[in-house]
Amino acid sequence: MFLFKIVFKILSFLLLLALVFPLYAVGKTWWSAENSVKAFDFASNTFNIEKNKSDVIIVLGAAQLDGRPGPVLRSRLQAALKTYQSGLAPAIITVGDGAPGDRTTEAVTGKRWLISKGVPSSRILAISQGVDTYSSTLAYAAAMKARKMKTAIIVTDPYHCLRASTMASDQKISTTCSPTFSGFTNLDNSTFRYLVREAGAYLAYITLGRRGIFISEDTFNSLTLQGITSSKAVSLATVKEVESR
Repeated sequence: MFLFKIVFKILSFLLLLALVFPLYAVGKTWWSAENSVKAFDFASNTFNIEKNKSDVIIVLGAAQLDGRPGPVLRSRLQAALKTYQSGLAPAIITVGDGAPGDRTTEAVTGKRWLISKGVPSSRILAISQGVDTYSSTLAYAAAMKARKMKTAIIVTDPYHCLRASTMASDQKISTTCSPTFSGFTNLDNSTFRYLVREAGAYLAYITLGRRGIFISEDTFNSLTLQGITSSKAVSLATVKEVESR
């Protein structure tokens, strides 16, 4: 009987952990997204440009279509452009490699789009590296350190802000997150399943990734692909572009 009680307590404790940690990750991911949206509300009377200035703006990659930004990347580029035009940083880094067979990369596509909107080419550094959030973070962090840059504004989807900022912090980069306000990955259009996907990826990183054990982001995509967006008008091919890299 005594042994049974011990086993029961251990199993109960493990079950509690299995419930608490995912709930913690979901709550923290949601809280980070909400606060990022509030913090970068440029229309707010309380928005302080000087307080939010950084060395550089980082645009995390997403799918590009033969040199044209896909919907997710375009939303990020639009947010980066607004952040740049608001005077929050003097330079922009676009990051992201291409898929096999691509004639260009996400980074180069992003740079070309920003140039077409009036950003000087000399103000944009395209780093054609990174196939996921972690490898992209390593790439831009190395470029920043080589240029003595210490602070950055990461531009990505709201629910992706926490994981992206956490990885940057682990590379000794101080960041804030300027979230997208348009497209189907902003807070108004993202579903609970997308939140769970990002919370799961964040939890996997802080528990395993920091120890060198990485779970492919494709794994999380396959688990939540059908529920990422609430818009019935978005095709499956478009949904697949949501890689949250």
